[in-house]
Amino acid sequence: MPNQNVKAALFALVAFGVFATHDVVVKILGASYSPIQIVFFSVLLSFPLATLMLMRDATPGTLLPRHPWWMAVRTVATVITALCAFYAFSVLPLAQVYTILFASPLFITILSIPILGEQVRLRRWLAVLVGLSGVLIVLNPATTTLTLGHAAALAASLCGSLAAIIVRKIGREERLAVLMLYPMVTNVILLGACLGFVYQPMPAQDFGLLAIIAVLAWIATRFILHAYKTGEAVIVAPMQYSQILWATLYGLLFFDEVPGQNVILGAGIIILSGCYIVFRESRASDSSTTPVLRTRSRIETGTTLRIGPIIRARLRREADEEADLHKRPPIE
Repeated sequence: MPNQNVKAALFALVAFGVFATHDVVVKILGASYSPIQIVFFSVLLSFPLATLMLMRDATPGTLLPRHPWWMAVRTVATVITALCAFYAFSVLPLAQVYTILFASPLFITILSIPILGEQVRLRRWLAVLVGLSGVLIVLNPATTTLTLGHAAALAASLCGSLAAIIVRKIGREERLAVLMLYPMVTNVILLGACLGFVYQPMPAQDFGLLAIIAVLAWIATRFILHAYKTGEAVIVAPMQYSQILWATLYGLLFFDEVPGQNVILGAGIIILSGCYIVFRESRASDSSTTPVLRTRSRIETGTTLRIGPIIRARLRREADEEADLHKRPPIE
Protein backbone atom coordinates (compact mmCIF):
# COMPACT_ATOMS: atom_id res chain seq x y z
CA MET A 1 0.00 0.00 0.00
CA PRO A 2 2.80 2.55 0.68
CA ASN A 3 4.03 2.22 -2.93
CA GLN A 4 0.47 2.53 -4.19
CA ASN A 5 -0.03 5.65 -2.11
CA VAL A 6 3.11 7.19 -3.58
CA LYS A 7 1.81 6.49 -7.10
CA ALA A 8 -1.58 7.91 -6.15
CA ALA A 9 0.02 11.07 -4.76
CA LEU A 10 2.02 11.51 -7.98
CA PHE A 11 -1.11 11.04 -10.12
CA ALA A 12 -2.89 13.62 -7.97
CA LEU A 13 -0.01 16.09 -8.23
CA VAL A 14 -0.12 15.79 -12.02
CA ALA A 15 -3.90 16.24 -11.97
CA PHE A 16 -3.77 19.40 -9.91
CA GLY A 17 -0.92 20.74 -12.03
CA VAL A 18 -3.14 20.29 -15.08
CA PHE A 19 -6.04 21.96 -13.25
CA ALA A 20 -3.76 24.91 -12.45
CA THR A 21 -2.81 25.16 -16.13
CA HIS A 22 -6.55 25.12 -16.92
CA ASP A 23 -7.01 28.12 -14.62
CA VAL A 24 -4.15 30.01 -16.27
CA VAL A 25 -5.98 29.74 -19.60
CA VAL A 26 -9.16 30.96 -17.86
CA LYS A 27 -7.27 33.98 -16.54
CA ILE A 28 -5.83 34.76 -19.98
CA LEU A 29 -9.27 34.68 -21.58
CA GLY A 30 -10.77 36.58 -18.66
CA ALA A 31 -8.75 39.64 -19.61
CA SER A 32 -10.83 39.99 -22.80
CA TYR A 33 -14.13 38.18 -22.25
CA SER A 34 -16.94 38.01 -19.70
CA PRO A 35 -16.97 34.98 -17.40
CA ILE A 36 -20.45 34.26 -18.78
CA GLN A 37 -18.99 33.74 -22.24
CA ILE A 38 -16.03 31.70 -20.97
CA VAL A 39 -18.13 29.40 -18.79
CA PHE A 40 -20.76 28.92 -21.51
CA PHE A 41 -18.32 27.75 -24.15
CA SER A 42 -16.25 25.76 -21.63
CA VAL A 43 -19.32 23.74 -20.66
CA LEU A 44 -20.50 23.41 -24.24
CA LEU A 45 -17.13 22.06 -25.38
CA SER A 46 -16.95 19.75 -22.34
CA PHE A 47 -20.15 17.93 -23.25
CA PRO A 48 -18.61 15.40 -25.70
CA LEU A 49 -15.86 14.43 -23.25
CA ALA A 50 -18.28 14.29 -20.32
CA THR A 51 -20.64 12.09 -22.32
CA LEU A 52 -17.88 9.53 -22.82
CA MET A 53 -17.56 9.20 -19.05
CA LEU A 54 -21.29 9.25 -18.36
CA MET A 55 -21.94 6.44 -20.84
CA ARG A 56 -20.43 4.07 -18.28
CA ASP A 57 -23.21 4.83 -15.80
CA ALA A 58 -25.32 1.69 -16.09
CA THR A 59 -27.51 2.51 -13.09
CA PRO A 60 -31.17 1.92 -14.04
CA GLY A 61 -33.53 4.87 -13.93
CA THR A 62 -34.52 8.04 -15.72
CA LEU A 63 -33.01 11.50 -15.84
CA LEU A 64 -35.65 12.82 -13.44
CA PRO A 65 -34.09 13.59 -10.03
CA ARG A 66 -35.44 11.83 -6.97
CA HIS A 67 -34.74 14.92 -4.88
CA PRO A 68 -35.72 17.79 -7.20
CA TRP A 69 -35.45 20.57 -4.61
CA TRP A 70 -32.00 19.55 -3.44
CA MET A 71 -30.97 19.14 -7.06
CA ALA A 72 -32.25 22.63 -7.85
CA VAL A 73 -30.27 24.17 -4.98
CA ARG A 74 -27.15 22.26 -6.00
CA THR A 75 -27.54 23.32 -9.63
CA VAL A 76 -27.91 27.01 -8.73
CA ALA A 77 -24.93 26.77 -6.39
CA THR A 78 -22.83 25.19 -9.13
CA VAL A 79 -23.70 27.88 -11.68
CA ILE A 80 -22.82 30.63 -9.18
CA THR A 81 -19.57 28.84 -8.34
CA ALA A 82 -18.54 28.70 -11.99
CA LEU A 83 -19.22 32.37 -12.68
CA CYS A 84 -17.63 33.58 -9.45
CA ALA A 85 -14.54 31.38 -9.74
CA PHE A 86 -13.87 32.29 -13.37
CA TYR A 87 -14.37 35.98 -12.58
CA ALA A 88 -12.04 35.79 -9.57
CA PHE A 89 -9.33 34.13 -11.66
CA SER A 90 -9.70 36.94 -14.21
CA VAL A 91 -9.20 39.84 -11.81
CA LEU A 92 -7.16 38.55 -8.85
CA PRO A 93 -3.68 37.02 -8.59
CA LEU A 94 -3.81 33.24 -9.01
CA ALA A 95 -2.26 32.45 -5.62
CA GLN A 96 -4.76 34.69 -3.85
CA VAL A 97 -7.73 33.04 -5.56
CA TYR A 98 -6.52 29.56 -4.71
CA THR A 99 -5.93 30.49 -1.10
CA ILE A 100 -9.50 31.74 -0.73
CA LEU A 101 -10.90 28.70 -2.54
CA PHE A 102 -8.96 26.48 -0.15
CA ALA A 103 -11.36 27.63 2.57
CA SER A 104 -13.92 25.17 1.19
CA PRO A 105 -13.13 22.43 3.78
CA LEU A 106 -13.97 24.97 6.47
CA PHE A 107 -17.32 25.81 4.86
CA ILE A 108 -18.04 22.12 4.25
CA THR A 109 -17.47 21.38 7.92
CA ILE A 110 -19.88 24.15 8.95
CA LEU A 111 -22.55 23.24 6.37
CA SER A 112 -22.40 19.55 7.28
CA ILE A 113 -24.12 20.35 10.59
CA PRO A 114 -27.52 21.56 9.29
CA ILE A 115 -27.55 19.54 6.06
CA LEU A 116 -25.99 16.20 7.04
CA GLY A 117 -26.65 16.29 10.77
CA GLU A 118 -22.93 16.07 11.54
CA GLN A 119 -21.68 16.48 15.07
CA VAL A 120 -18.55 18.60 14.83
CA ARG A 121 -16.37 18.22 17.86
CA LEU A 122 -14.17 20.79 19.56
CA ARG A 123 -10.95 20.00 17.68
CA ARG A 124 -12.57 20.40 14.29
CA TRP A 125 -14.24 23.63 15.40
CA LEU A 126 -10.83 24.94 16.45
CA ALA A 127 -9.45 23.92 13.05
CA VAL A 128 -12.29 25.82 11.36
CA LEU A 129 -11.64 28.95 13.41
CA VAL A 130 -7.91 28.76 12.69
CA GLY A 131 -8.62 28.32 8.98
CA LEU A 132 -11.01 31.27 8.92
CA SER A 133 -8.34 33.39 10.57
CA GLY A 134 -6.11 32.42 7.65
CA VAL A 135 -8.76 33.72 5.24
CA LEU A 136 -8.84 37.02 7.10
CA ILE A 137 -5.04 37.24 6.89
CA VAL A 138 -5.20 36.75 3.13
CA LEU A 139 -7.96 39.32 2.67
CA ASN A 140 -6.21 41.69 5.10
CA PRO A 141 -9.19 44.10 5.27
CA ALA A 142 -7.27 46.55 7.46
CA THR A 143 -4.82 47.52 4.70
CA THR A 144 -6.27 46.02 1.49
CA THR A 145 -9.17 47.43 -0.48
CA LEU A 146 -11.51 44.48 -0.92
CA THR A 147 -12.90 44.18 -4.42
CA LEU A 148 -15.67 42.33 -6.20
CA GLY A 149 -13.04 39.73 -7.10
CA HIS A 150 -12.47 38.88 -3.43
CA ALA A 151 -16.23 38.59 -2.86
CA ALA A 152 -16.49 36.37 -5.94
CA ALA A 153 -13.74 34.04 -4.70
CA LEU A 154 -15.43 33.72 -1.29
CA ALA A 155 -18.81 33.11 -2.96
CA ALA A 156 -17.25 30.43 -5.16
CA SER A 157 -15.75 28.70 -2.15
CA LEU A 158 -19.03 28.84 -0.19
CA CYS A 159 -21.32 27.79 -3.06
CA GLY A 160 -18.91 25.07 -4.15
CA SER A 161 -18.97 23.72 -0.60
CA LEU A 162 -22.78 23.77 -0.59
CA ALA A 163 -22.87 21.81 -3.85
CA ALA A 164 -20.45 19.24 -2.41
CA ILE A 165 -22.52 18.76 0.74
CA ILE A 166 -25.73 18.28 -1.25
CA VAL A 167 -24.04 15.64 -3.41
CA ARG A 168 -23.11 13.76 -0.25
CA LYS A 169 -26.68 14.00 1.00
CA ILE A 170 -28.44 12.74 -2.14
CA GLY A 171 -25.62 11.12 -4.10
CA ARG A 172 -26.43 7.55 -3.09
CA GLU A 173 -29.98 7.85 -4.42
CA GLU A 174 -29.39 9.86 -7.59
CA ARG A 175 -27.90 8.53 -10.80
CA LEU A 176 -24.47 9.81 -11.79
CA ALA A 177 -25.93 11.13 -15.05
CA VAL A 178 -28.51 13.17 -13.12
CA LEU A 179 -25.90 14.65 -10.78
CA MET A 180 -23.58 15.59 -13.62
CA LEU A 181 -25.88 16.67 -16.42
CA TYR A 182 -28.22 19.05 -14.59
CA PRO A 183 -25.53 21.64 -13.71
CA MET A 184 -23.98 21.40 -17.17
CA VAL A 185 -27.31 21.76 -19.00
CA THR A 186 -28.38 24.61 -16.72
CA ASN A 187 -25.10 26.41 -17.34
CA VAL A 188 -25.68 26.17 -21.09
CA ILE A 189 -29.32 27.29 -20.95
CA LEU A 190 -28.99 30.17 -18.46
CA LEU A 191 -25.66 31.50 -19.66
CA GLY A 192 -26.70 31.01 -23.27
CA ALA A 193 -29.69 33.27 -22.59
CA CYS A 194 -27.34 35.91 -21.13
CA LEU A 195 -24.68 35.52 -23.80
CA GLY A 196 -26.22 38.10 -26.13
CA PHE A 197 -25.62 40.86 -23.57
CA VAL A 198 -21.90 40.20 -23.13
CA TYR A 199 -20.75 38.35 -26.23
CA GLN A 200 -17.53 39.47 -27.86
CA PRO A 201 -16.45 37.97 -31.20
CA MET A 202 -13.70 35.43 -30.66
CA PRO A 203 -10.86 34.83 -33.11
CA ALA A 204 -9.95 31.22 -33.86
CA GLN A 205 -7.02 31.17 -31.43
CA ASP A 206 -9.19 32.25 -28.50
CA PHE A 207 -11.83 29.68 -29.35
CA GLY A 208 -9.00 27.17 -29.45
CA LEU A 209 -8.07 28.21 -25.90
CA LEU A 210 -11.63 27.40 -24.83
CA ALA A 211 -11.23 23.95 -26.36
CA ILE A 212 -7.96 23.58 -24.44
CA ILE A 213 -9.83 24.39 -21.20
CA ALA A 214 -12.25 21.53 -21.86
CA VAL A 215 -9.46 19.08 -22.74
CA LEU A 216 -7.33 20.04 -19.73
CA ALA A 217 -10.31 19.59 -17.40
CA TRP A 218 -10.97 16.14 -18.87
CA ILE A 219 -7.30 15.09 -18.56
CA ALA A 220 -7.09 16.32 -14.97
CA THR A 221 -10.29 14.48 -14.06
CA ARG A 222 -8.92 11.23 -15.52
CA PHE A 223 -5.69 11.60 -13.54
CA ILE A 224 -7.45 12.35 -10.27
CA LEU A 225 -9.82 9.41 -10.76
CA HIS A 226 -6.82 7.16 -11.33
CA ALA A 227 -5.21 8.58 -8.20
CA TYR A 228 -8.24 7.73 -6.06
CA LYS A 229 -8.38 4.28 -7.64
CA THR A 230 -4.71 3.63 -6.92
CA GLY A 231 -4.25 4.81 -3.34
CA GLU A 232 -6.01 5.90 -0.17
CA ALA A 233 -8.29 8.90 -0.47
CA VAL A 234 -6.87 10.49 2.67
CA ILE A 235 -3.49 10.66 0.88
CA VAL A 236 -4.90 11.98 -2.39
CA ALA A 237 -7.21 14.72 -1.10
CA PRO A 238 -4.55 16.97 0.50
CA MET A 239 -2.61 16.99 -2.78
CA GLN A 240 -5.03 19.66 -3.99
CA TYR A 241 -3.05 22.19 -1.96
CA SER A 242 -0.13 21.76 -4.37
CA GLN A 243 -2.07 24.11 -6.65
CA ILE A 244 -0.78 27.03 -4.59
CA LEU A 245 2.75 26.19 -5.77
CA TRP A 246 1.63 26.03 -9.39
CA ALA A 247 -0.29 29.28 -8.95
CA THR A 248 2.77 31.02 -7.54
CA LEU A 249 4.97 29.73 -10.39
CA TYR A 250 2.48 30.57 -13.13
CA GLY A 251 1.77 33.96 -11.58
CA LEU A 252 5.46 34.84 -11.67
CA LEU A 253 6.02 33.50 -15.19
CA PHE A 254 2.98 34.86 -17.00
CA PHE A 255 1.43 37.68 -14.97
CA ASP A 256 4.26 39.21 -12.90
CA GLU A 257 2.37 38.30 -9.73
CA VAL A 258 4.36 38.09 -6.50
CA PRO A 259 2.29 36.82 -3.55
CA GLY A 260 2.45 39.08 -0.52
CA GLN A 261 3.49 37.94 2.92
CA ASN A 262 -0.13 37.93 4.04
CA VAL A 263 -1.05 35.52 1.23
CA ILE A 264 1.83 33.18 2.07
CA LEU A 265 1.04 33.19 5.79
CA GLY A 266 -2.71 32.88 5.28
CA ALA A 267 -2.27 30.07 2.75
CA GLY A 268 -0.11 28.13 5.19
CA ILE A 269 -2.70 28.45 7.96
CA ILE A 270 -5.63 27.49 5.69
CA ILE A 271 -3.75 24.50 4.26
CA LEU A 272 -2.78 23.18 7.69
CA SER A 273 -6.33 23.51 9.03
CA GLY A 274 -7.76 21.94 5.85
CA CYS A 275 -5.39 18.98 6.06
CA TYR A 276 -6.27 18.50 9.72
CA ILE A 277 -9.99 18.47 8.93
CA VAL A 278 -9.47 15.96 6.10
CA PHE A 279 -7.49 13.61 8.35
CA ARG A 280 -10.00 13.93 11.20
CA GLU A 281 -12.87 13.25 8.83
CA SER A 282 -11.10 10.16 7.50
CA ARG A 283 -11.60 8.50 10.87
CA ALA A 284 -14.91 6.66 10.81
CA SER A 285 -15.59 7.38 14.48
CA ASP A 286 -15.61 11.11 13.81
CA SER A 287 -18.47 11.08 11.36
CA SER A 288 -21.88 9.44 11.27
CA THR A 289 -21.99 10.01 7.50
CA THR A 290 -19.66 9.09 4.69
CA PRO A 291 -16.84 11.66 4.69
CA VAL A 292 -17.25 14.56 2.27
CA LEU A 293 -13.70 15.78 1.96
CA ARG A 294 -11.95 12.50 1.20
CA THR A 295 -12.98 12.65 -2.46
CA ARG A 296 -12.51 16.37 -2.87
CA SER A 297 -10.54 17.53 -5.86
CA ARG A 298 -11.54 21.16 -6.45
CA ILE A 299 -14.67 23.25 -6.30
CA GLU A 300 -17.40 22.15 -8.68
CA THR A 301 -18.18 24.56 -11.51
CA GLY A 302 -20.29 22.38 -13.78
CA THR A 303 -17.55 22.59 -16.42
CA THR A 304 -16.02 19.33 -15.21
CA LEU A 305 -17.34 16.13 -13.70
CA ARG A 306 -17.27 15.85 -9.93
CA ILE A 307 -15.01 13.09 -8.64
CA GLY A 308 -17.06 11.74 -5.72
CA PRO A 309 -20.16 10.57 -7.65
CA ILE A 310 -17.97 8.94 -10.30
CA ILE A 311 -16.06 7.01 -7.66
CA ARG A 312 -19.26 5.89 -5.93
CA ALA A 313 -20.78 4.85 -9.26
CA ARG A 314 -17.71 2.78 -10.02
CA LEU A 315 -17.82 1.14 -6.58
CA ARG A 316 -21.52 0.34 -7.02
CA ARG A 317 -20.81 -1.17 -10.43
CA GLU A 318 -17.98 -3.31 -9.03
CA ALA A 319 -20.19 -4.43 -6.12
CA ASP A 320 -22.99 -5.38 -8.52
CA GLU A 321 -20.58 -7.33 -10.70
CA GLU A 322 -19.25 -9.18 -7.67
CA ALA A 323 -22.78 -9.94 -6.47
CA ASP A 324 -23.72 -11.27 -9.91
CA LEU A 325 -20.62 -13.43 -9.89
CA HIS A 326 -21.64 -15.04 -6.59
CA LYS A 327 -25.15 -15.66 -7.89
CA ARG A 328 -23.95 -17.58 -10.94
CA PRO A 329 -24.14 -21.38 -10.68
CA PRO A 330 -20.78 -23.15 -10.55
CA ILE A 331 -19.31 -24.26 -13.87
CA GLU A 332 -19.53 -28.04 -14.22
